[in-house]
Amino acid sequence: MAQQKKLLLENVRAKVTEVTYEPGVPRPRYLRPTDQIIVFLDDCEYERLDSKTGEKAIRKRKAGEVIWHDRAEDAPVLTNKGAKSYRTLVIELKD
Repeated sequence: MAQQKKLLLENVRAKVTEVTYEPGVPRPRYLRPTDQIIVFLDDCEYERLDSKTGEKAIRKRKAGEVIWHDRAEDAPVLTNKGAKSYRTLVIELKD
């Protein structure tokens, strides 16, 4: 099953999407269209594939953890390495 996205809020200043990552399903690489705040709703473990070096790294996040990404930043391929799905909130800040 592919990554699931559920739009929770959108207005002229922000867009909030709940994203579910299924086990073993890679999220494709893309360039971030806006500044983004990512809130992890579940504990998770994922593999990050660096698009420039090809290096793979395992990351572990806890529910409630928050990270920041800049607009135009490379969003690498991520693959959920856990046995169950996990969810994040992606908060996109608009100009």
